Amino acid sequence: MTKRTSPKKASLKDWHRADIVAALRKAGWSLRRLATHHGYASPTTLSVAMERPWPKGQQLIADAIGIDPAEIWPSRYQDKNTTRDQKGHRDEADRKAA
Repeated sequence: MTKRTSPKKASLKDWHRADIVAALRKAGWSLRRLATHHGYASPTTLSVAMERPWPKGQQLIADAIGIDPAEIWPSRYQDKNTTRDQKGHRDEADRKAA
């Protein structure tokens, strides 16, 4: 008897570092080569985006792979309103009422 499985849902888990590096290599890049290609003095500059949020670096890496950065790092691109509310920022409705 064969068990049917439903298609995978999009995961909200960030890609593993090794998966990002493998996707870059498959696309013909390395983090070092990508950094120097974009004019960074230090070839290890883009490794910062692997460890902590850095939108510009994330975008460069995602462009090299050919996908959206939110697909690689979904935890960094969650609903902006939720993140702002958690940090205590007022939303637009609060600003207009004030």
